[in-house]
Amino acid sequence: MLDDRDRRILEFLQSDAGISVTDLAERVALSVSACSRRIQRLEESGHIARRIVVLDREKMGVPTTVFALIKTAHHTDEWIEAFRRAISSIPEIVEAHRLTGNHDYILKIVLPRVEHYDVIYKQIVRKIELFDVSASISMELLKSGTSIPVAYAD
Repeated sequence: MLDDRDRRILEFLQSDAGISVTDLAERVALSVSACSRRIQRLEESGHIARRIVVLDREKMGVPTTVFALIKTAHHTDEWIEAFRRAISSIPEIVEAHRLTGNHDYILKIVLPRVEHYDVIYKQIVRKIELFDVSASISMELLKSGTSIPVAYAD
């Protein structure tokens, strides 16, 4: 079970995974050793899956976001695994979700410019058979982040 200090540690680490244990311990009113033990416990329990660096997409040359909505006529485990392998090999595809509703999958694709979408589209359809693909271009980013709520964790 997590307590309020664990949740505060998780919130601080989500916003800055590079924070020193000393600074973190001070912010959550713990000794450095107690804070370090809690972080280790949170890692061992799987509450902290990994620590990452978030890159600036503009500086990395991929400011454009395209969402590809996919329909397929195939729903076998084999097809899904082939699809997973196909999209996993394309670094511009940064997220993929299986959906309910009118589409089967949505892909979040980051690109240097919108015209590059055709390159990615061709890579996908060369590797896997799809029924229909439609794309929407993000016009403006209204909210972005990697942090998730910590209040529900136990």
